[in-house]
Amino acid sequence: MLWGLAAEAVLVLHGAFILFAVFGGLLALRWRWLVLLHVPAAVWAALVVTAGWICPLTPLEQSLRLRAGDVGYAGSFIEHYLILLIYPPGLTRTVQVVLGLAVIAINLGIYGWLWRRHASRRHAS
Repeated sequence: MLWGLAAEAVLVLHGAFILFAVFGGLLALRWRWLVLLHVPAAVWAALVVTAGWICPLTPLEQSLRLRAGDVGYAGSFIEHYLILLIYPPGLTRTVQVVLGLAVIAINLGIYGWLWRRHASRRHAS
């Protein structure tokens, strides 16, 4: 039972990390110190998606599930849990790369806006 709870905790952590990587720039608009955590997270997430890597949290979760007596799964966290929610049927490598680049573009836009806002306040002072 403990292994199963640990697997579920990793699952929740993994999902939270993905949400933070995609939308964490919005939190940085409120709490600027989050930039120090968000930028590396967004870069890592974009690299994992665009390079086709498996995030280390996926094998950890699978290992914990096997220890709990559950059946593991093949592929990545996204393929197993989110593919039908996030990605359309017929996902191609090109679509994956575009999605990874979209994460980067969204966050560059947010940080560009944040930087301009900060610069204009400094200039007005």
